[in-house]
Amino acid sequence: MQFTNLEAQYAALKPSIDARIQRVLDHGQYIMGPEVAEMEAALAARTGAKHCVAVASGTEALLIALMALGLKPGDEVITTPFSFAASAEVIVLLGGVPVYVDIEPDTCLIDAARIEAAITSRTRAIMPVSLYGQAADMDAIAAVAARHGLAVIEDAAQSFGASYRGRQSCNLSTIGCTSFFPSKPLGCYGDGGALFTGDDALAQAAREIRVHGQSGRYHHTRIGVGGRMDTVQCAVVLAKLERFDWELERRKKIGARYGALLREAGAPVQLLAVRPDRDCVWAQYTVLVDERERVQKALQAAGIPTAVHYPKPLHHQPAFASGHDPEHHPHSIRAAQRVLSVPMSADLGEAEQERVVDALAAALAQSVAA
Repeated sequence: MQFTNLEAQYAALKPSIDARIQRVLDHGQYIMGPEVAEMEAALAARTGAKHCVAVASGTEALLIALMALGLKPGDEVITTPFSFAASAEVIVLLGGVPVYVDIEPDTCLIDAARIEAAITSRTRAIMPVSLYGQAADMDAIAAVAARHGLAVIEDAAQSFGASYRGRQSCNLSTIGCTSFFPSKPLGCYGDGGALFTGDDALAQAAREIRVHGQSGRYHHTRIGVGGRMDTVQCAVVLAKLERFDWELERRKKIGARYGALLREAGAPVQLLAVRPDRDCVWAQYTVLVDERERVQKALQAAGIPTAVHYPKPLHHQPAFASGHDPEHHPHSIRAAQRVLSVPMSADLGEAEQERVVDALAAALAQSVAA
């Protein structure tokens, strides 16, 4: 069994993907070819955002967002300690200071009620992470930001296609950033990402930053990066958009069925909560278990692949720990000890899913008995 079944997805979309890639090979515009603007227009229309700027990766999207906002050394950005390293990495790369706010224990999303207490005179932005495919409480976060004149950057690397109060992830804040890493809900066949905003000036800044700060050929108006998304990768995303709505519905149904099967099996596992005002596209189907290492070994023996997103909170990572009390943010620490992701993709079959649940329930039963 595969953790993410990209082969089945490709088989279903092979004619479209192959034709799209062949078109790029025929016209030969591998950098900033016509598929880049076509993808940007399609994704802007899908999210409802005024602007979409394609970039080299989800990490690059976050970096360019902070650069467009003018983050300076010493500026603080509030984010969650329970995330992939990129969330803090881009802040530190620009000389900023990540300020961590603990998560809600039932969703693993940043706790919006704790954010205001973390704001100081040096705070420049808030960066919530839409983890596992579900957005954080973006309206509550926006309200805090508005009171203090702060920008909000949604790290939506795992939640493209998710909705929150009838609006789309990536169009919920000052800037939304997503990733097209192959295993994401909408993935390409390499690295890729996009930045979304309704602000004309920020969009123009992002477009210039992604091409080394150029406002025109060899005219550099600002410091930038080599942050373009390859034309071939945009072509792949355009092809995958053809069945993306079907894939989103499948992910939601599979996620709901996982929960139902685990409850029916009486498995001693904590399911992640999905708030009633939003949905989850399950970039990873993640549960919380005790004695995770034992459970993982039992699943491995049964031929079930697993992953841990993420095994160590950012304030415990050597690169980002300086100045942070390791005892702080207990919910993030506890989640990092317990989260476990099992196979999830739109093409996961019912028999495969039942096999995962049976193996997980058996492994948890063994853990309890031990």
